[in-house]
Amino acid sequence: MGSLKVEEQIKKSDDEWKEILSKEQFIVLRQKGTEAAFTGKYYANKEKGTYLCAACGQELFSSDTKYDSGTGWPSFFKPISDDRVALKKDISNFMVRTEVVCSRCGSHLGHVFDDGPAPTGKRFCMNSISLDFKKEE
Repeated sequence: MGSLKVEEQIKKSDDEWKEILSKEQFIVLRQKGTEAAFTGKYYANKEKGTYLCAACGQELFSSDTKYDSGTGWPSFFKPISDDRVALKKDISNFMVRTEVVCSRCGSHLGHVFDDGPAPTGKRFCMNSISLDFKKEE
């Protein structure tokens, strides 16, 4: 998963990211922070549309794959396409998890777990602050 051509990838310095992201977005997207459960603007969103990376605008998830996982974060059973996200081993906070990052800009989105619904069995548990939403017209 997550192999975009090098010329499609976005590389910026921390100072450049700080100019375009809010302080809270920078902490989550670039420093791998996590927003508190049930506080994000999209965890309960039921509108039809597409979820984008808040840092670079790449389309990541469709509302058709969003479900209520009960965790307090927006959860999806699959990305729009496997090449939209990259998966990385995360051994922080005394846990072993799989981090999900935007394949285009490398921003931290959340984590994926193997306790999701059919058909994939995956739960892509994302931070609302790492996403933008484009409502279906």
